[in-house]
Amino acid sequence: MSYWFCLTHMAVEPEAGCAHAERLGPYPDRAGAQAALSRAHARSEQWDHDPRWRDDRWSTSDEED
Repeated sequence: MSYWFCLTHMAVEPEAGCAHAERLGPYPDRAGAQAALSRAHARSEQWDHDPRWRDDRWSTSDEED
């Protein structure tokens, strides 16, 4: 059985839940789904500080003003 974390209800749901566009997952167990938001936040923080994903390399002189 797979579990999902619903972003609408902020709760763990089984397969028969809200639309997949509103959920994170699937996860193999309830604990994995429950930790989905903290995992997503941690990954976002890592990407924010990863030099391979720097947005400033795409800026132009017009955007600097």
